[in-house]
Amino acid sequence: MRKTARIAALAAAGLLAATSLTACANDAAGTASSDSGSKGDGKGTEVKIMVGGLDKVIYLPAMLTQRLGYFDAEGLDVELLSEPAGVQAETALVSGQVQGAVGFYDHTLDLQTKGKHVESVVQFSHAPGEVEIVSGKSAKDITSPKDFKGKKLGITGLGSSTDFLTKYLAVKNGVQISEFSPVAVGAGPTFVSALQKGSIDAGMTTDPTVATVLQKKLGQVLVDMRTPQGSQDALGGPYPSSSLYMQTDWVNSHKDTVQKLANAFVKTLKWMSTHSADEIAAKMPADYSQGDKTLYASAIKSTLPMFTTDGVMPQDGPRTVEKVLKAFNPNIKNATIDLDKTYTTEFVKKATG
Repeated sequence: MRKTARIAALAAAGLLAATSLTACANDAAGTASSDSGSKGDGKGTEVKIMVGGLDKVIYLPAMLTQRLGYFDAEGLDVELLSEPAGVQAETALVSGQVQGAVGFYDHTLDLQTKGKHVESVVQFSHAPGEVEIVSGKSAKDITSPKDFKGKKLGITGLGSSTDFLTKYLAVKNGVQISEFSPVAVGAGPTFVSALQKGSIDAGMTTDPTVATVLQKKLGQVLVDMRTPQGSQDALGGPYPSSSLYMQTDWVNSHKDTVQKLANAFVKTLKWMSTHSADEIAAKMPADYSQGDKTLYASAIKSTLPMFTTDGVMPQDGPRTVEKVLKAFNPNIKNATIDLDKTYTTEFVKKATG
């Protein structure tokens, strides 16, 4: 009953995903907590973390840490919740409904211009993990971002990191943001459906959605940012993306808890660096593979290069993100951002020591 009431409350607040896959992710999160024996026993420090899509491979460390039992080992009772887009995870964090968010680091810069002080405390990645997919029907018309003009481009949600990156790729290639139409289509089945129906000509998404689209031959890769080299080619440098970010005031007043979270996540990142995609896939909830374990493991393998091994912010990464956002976002373009306040390495460096 406790879980049902919680989900109902989130739905009433407009914070529950409307897709079946994300609902499965929430179920898996609850199951993982129950299986670990920490739920409701009153022994662990309770922390709620909203993830911008638990089933997305780019945010895989969140659920994997739960499944490996590393939260429990640190004395934490972590409740993982799921949203289809990072911007919604951001909303849950700044409204105080959760203590942490797993989403893109770029939200910390955007929020600073709005007077909200949020920082990345564990940096999962040094590349976006995103892929611009063009539909088979539009492949001849869209051969590079220069062809975005007049097109309908899929993103997870307005104000999301896929929205930011799509706008940057357009502007960098001479297309103004007023010259194409961003379409919020989410991820997973909703993205695939939009591509099938022609609701979008191309779109930005992550694995396992990328693997599904390619397997069904619904589209092809236009820009691949799943590796550091792909990030360098498309964005001009390392692009720290998926991270655990939290409100700075909360971090400063709960340092012991944040350190435990950092310890758990860094353990997971190290574990990932020494295990195969098949071994990682085997640890994840069964429904994440959507009935195709081989395809799911392949999706993980394609995305693994994006992850750090120590949770430390990559050198010059924040500057790349700032450059990308300033290219199209007038609020950030005209603002002075203190990058040092958008992340901290205090906790991950202690965790790796």
